[in-house]
Amino acid sequence: MSAFRSFTIPALLLVTALTACSVSTSPGGSTSSSTGAAGQKDDGPVAIGFSQATQQSPFYVQLREGAEAAAEKAGGTLYFADSGGDVTKQNNDIQDLITRQVDVLLINPVDPKGVQPGLAAAKAAGIPVVTVDRPVPEGAVAHVGRDNKAMGALVGKRLSEQLGAKGGTVIEIRGDAGGAVARDRGAGFHEAVAGNPKIKIVEGPYSDYVRSKAVTAMQDLLQVHPDVAAVYAHNDDMALGALQVLKENGKDKVLVAGVDGLMEAVKQIPSGQYVATALNDPISLGSKAVETVLKVQKGEQVEPNIDAGTALIDTDNAAEYAGSGEFAQAAK
Repeated sequence: MSAFRSFTIPALLLVTALTACSVSTSPGGSTSSSTGAAGQKDDGPVAIGFSQATQQSPFYVQLREGAEAAAEKAGGTLYFADSGGDVTKQNNDIQDLITRQVDVLLINPVDPKGVQPGLAAAKAAGIPVVTVDRPVPEGAVAHVGRDNKAMGALVGKRLSEQLGAKGGTVIEIRGDAGGAVARDRGAGFHEAVAGNPKIKIVEGPYSDYVRSKAVTAMQDLLQVHPDVAAVYAHNDDMALGALQVLKENGKDKVLVAGVDGLMEAVKQIPSGQYVATALNDPISLGSKAVETVLKVQKGEQVEPNIDAGTALIDTDNAAEYAGSGEFAQAAK
């Protein structure tokens, strides 16, 4: 697919260090610095450990880039680890980041419950944790994300309006099993379309937010549900995979909707088949996450849940976002 990018990177990568001197070989980034209580560093650049769930999606590639840019702007050092969707590796990555004596951990968990050993290790080491995009039940001082239930509801309401009184079968292509994001995007959508009794939702398989998996899922689902009226996917990458299959099978009247504001999807909206998506700019999300990390490192009080905001993108406003980056961005 044209918008998809996959990185092959080392498990731990020193991404950026903007200081007048070279990066120190000592853990934490400075031979003269020391870390005080509650993650406060007395001097030297802040060292951030970023453990990410995966890079196998354009959204997560851009989330990383947003975090990198914000850390660079702040003059910090960011150590990055890609878990590759493996929670055991993520827990090991977190241990490695702790060994480097980072000041704060930024975690995008593979599995909110499965990552608890890593969170416990961070607590034992006195390193505060901020989560991004995917929350954890406990163990983090703050979570930076967006209201995924609201995103699902925005798209569900718009799709329900488009289907109208006739309704029809809607295939739902889901994200990851057990994930809070998938749960909330599904719940919001279901609640929004519940008022239209003519809509029947068929829950498809979990496709892990990956387009190629959604293509396979849609090929199978279309065989069983040839009368499908619409497809809702938990992200635009999967929705575009479904759209590809529909077009290949001459299903140009089947409506499609997704979430995240992937620009490739936004550009499809004016043609009419792709109905809507919800704004979820990963660059600004990564930036806000690092801003929160820096506040935590300084000992400042932060809200436990920080909402980065969202909005509906449909035929009424899609043109306003055309020509921007890989994902639609909120107005400054």
